[in-house]
Amino acid sequence: MFTIGDFARHGQVSVRMLRHYDGIGLLRPAHVDPHSGYRFYTADQLARLNRVIALKDLGFTLEQVGAILGDEIGAGELRGMLRLRQAELETALEEARARLAQVGARLRAIESEGRMSTQDVVVKKIPAVRIAELSAVAASFGPHDISPVIGPLYDELCGRLEAAGVTGFGPGLAYYEDAGRGDGSVLVHAGMTVSEGTAVEGVLVHVLPGIEEAATIVHRGSMDDILPTVQNLARWIGTNGYESSHYARELYLECPEDRSGWVTEIQEAITRP
Repeated sequence: MFTIGDFARHGQVSVRMLRHYDGIGLLRPAHVDPHSGYRFYTADQLARLNRVIALKDLGFTLEQVGAILGDEIGAGELRGMLRLRQAELETALEEARARLAQVGARLRAIESEGRMSTQDVVVKKIPAVRIAELSAVAASFGPHDISPVIGPLYDELCGRLEAAGVTGFGPGLAYYEDAGRGDGSVLVHAGMTVSEGTAVEGVLVHVLPGIEEAATIVHRGSMDDILPTVQNLARWIGTNGYESSHYARELYLECPEDRSGWVTEIQEAITRP
């Protein structure tokens, strides 16, 4: 037998919680001293306590937990429920991390207002280039939607190029288009510059047309932190009387394993109104 304090410690719950469970008939003590009123529990009751806590963490009310336990739910069924809940929580955690990253990017953009130099913007002609590419649709042009799409595309593309014996490819060049669905989704093109004559099964190889006049700026760091850089470029375009005529391209000049060391040139086609 365990005192209520010892049982609470082994079950990693509070004494107050055990008293409440006793009061509502969810987990009765194995024995109550008739004179002192002290509650005592057995080690076997830890199994029921574990089920109570697990079902509660799944989102069931204590009343629902009592009804479920009354049906004597099996360990296998409970394990399946817990695994499903675990997957849901992991998804929610990833979504929360993505939202936190978005908030951080917006904060950095606000903090950088008026501090980033537009002298870093260079207007130049971008030549046509031969690329091998794979493409897929992202839900939006935001980094939180682009990153989960473009990363696997590049992994697959590089794998196919290497398997085909293509060497010396790169640097990477990504460009974007409206997906045409009317919902803000974007067609992501993940490309690698390749030499003439390159052919790989399942990979589109073509010449990407040049840009007659592009405003360019170099971004240093992770692409998840690109917002202040592209907004600085947008301010330069507006201030100097230009209009943007397309999504910006991204030329990946340096891509070390540590993403904070990335160097990317942003190339945005511009025109005079």
